[in-house]
Amino acid sequence: MGCDGGTIPKRHELVKGPKKVEKVDKNAELSAKWTYCALSQERLKRPIVACELGRLYNKDAIIEYLLDKSAERPNTEVVAHIRGIKDVKELNLTDNPAWEGERRNIKGDRYEDMHCTMFICPVVGLEMNGKHKFCYLRTCGCVFSDRAIREVKTEICHKCGDPLKEDNLVVLNGSKEEVEKLQKDLEERRSKAKSAKKSKKSKDAKALKPDEAKGTGNSSESKPALNVVSTNEKPADAASGPSTSGESSKAIQTPAWPATGSKRSVQDMVDKSETYKSLFTSHSSAKRTKDQLSNWVTHTPYHF
Repeated sequence: MGCDGGTIPKRHELVKGPKKVEKVDKNAELSAKWTYCALSQERLKRPIVACELGRLYNKDAIIEYLLDKSAERPNTEVVAHIRGIKDVKELNLTDNPAWEGERRNIKGDRYEDMHCTMFICPVVGLEMNGKHKFCYLRTCGCVFSDRAIREVKTEICHKCGDPLKEDNLVVLNGSKEEVEKLQKDLEERRSKAKSAKKSKKSKDAKALKPDEAKGTGNSSESKPALNVVSTNEKPADAASGPSTSGESSKAIQTPAWPATGSKRSVQDMVDKSETYKSLFTSHSSAKRTKDQLSNWVTHTPYHF
């Protein structure tokens, strides 16, 4: 069987097989993790933060997500573990002196190195392009390459001098196994912090119980002291009222301090002077007699 021009077709030209699954370029995918924000998919720019799982974000994208979590955004599953701004750490990155910016090859007449990135390791000078393993300290946020940590043994941070411990190192854009390990460590830390918070609350509650028992145990201390006041001395409030002879010989017990919740009159205070009591309207000098009161009072008087 031939076609026009005497050509003979082959089998793959006549029979269509299943489409091949497109594979993602591993180098391009790895480079994108170190170049673009994991949440907003925008190019990384200062300030840059990292989460406990080692993913890189723009700080403004994280703040927008925390302010409005109900908004529809792509890739929200990568930030599901972030509850607040304290769950991310701002990175202390070292600039690459060889970086010329995004428009370094506008004309297209020069070689463009795709592995040249904005940041490098401050110890050995390796570039953060995804080809080398990088870590950051959870305490200070300084970023170093794994080679620098292995080759240059030290107990303090190379950049700021903070204590350097292996437990505080978080791998940036690690493999699947490394991310699973970081996820497990994160859950353990959160569970320990939660249990410590509960134990602290229970201790505080136990410490308050003995104090409450002491306050309510002694009933004699909670009762107000009683002062015996003789009625022979005419009280200030009863100056304008009639007095009976039968009550003059009796003694009345009046509490020096009233019970909790009751109103205390200034005129009942024994320790206050008569001059001080006369400053208030409840004093006998401020009260009017029958002769001083008017026969009628209008609610809204009109004067013509």
